[in-house]
Amino acid sequence: MKPAMETAAEENPEQSQEKKGCFECCIKCLGGVPYASLVATILCFSGVALFCGCGHVALTGTVSILENHFSKTVSDHALLTEVVQLMQYIIYGIASFFFLYGIILLAEGFYTTSAVKELHSEFKTTACGRCISGMFVFLTYVLGVAWLGVFGFSAVPVFLFYNMWSTCQVLNSPMANMTSSIESICVDVRQYGIIPWNAAPGKACGAVLGEICNTSEFYLSYHLYIVACAGAGATVIALLIYMMATTYNYAVLKFKSREDCCTKF
Repeated sequence: MKPAMETAAEENPEQSQEKKGCFECCIKCLGGVPYASLVATILCFSGVALFCGCGHVALTGTVSILENHFSKTVSDHALLTEVVQLMQYIIYGIASFFFLYGIILLAEGFYTTSAVKELHSEFKTTACGRCISGMFVFLTYVLGVAWLGVFGFSAVPVFLFYNMWSTCQVLNSPMANMTSSIESICVDVRQYGIIPWNAAPGKACGAVLGEICNTSEFYLSYHLYIVACAGAGATVIALLIYMMATTYNYAVLKFKSREDCCTKF
């Protein structure tokens, strides 16, 4: 019979070997996580959620402001109402599409990262797999360019509301209160092409403009447009990260698929 000390000495190396193997397995699994794609996915989901949610509410508030203060006739803003409703439906589609696309890109990131780092077995890839990776690279580039346009477009209402807010600040300034020309300070939304030139009243001046500036709808819509623009910018950054990650993974996959990759690096 072996002494107790010898038995314990034999068991300790086995336990340490098991712990070492578990630690190496965890490090290996962590090495297969596509951190760039993971960060891009979180940023993309956050940006799209901000853009779609805030943009939807801000559009509704904008229509309400126009109907109550700038266009009393329904026929004058009927086209604008239809356009806003169409944009809100498009927002629903964008949110659904990017939710699915972000998950697919994250899954593709796990696949390509595991293949590139050869975590589970020898390096194996097929022409179909490389073709799919190349398709994601192309599609991500196209979406990145498209979202640059969306980001620029989302800055337009911010600019319009900023002009109106600046006019309100001038209206509330001490210099404006000391003069009798308050009614000459106006905001005419017809010049932006939002409503036709024959819309009545089409503009707000003096005290009426001050009332509009003090409404909760105005401040809420203004700040929501800012947040929506920031969300569009975050989505552009996320797509840029996706571009770099997918392009790098595709290039490495294509390079390592060649039989003479070690001699023609």
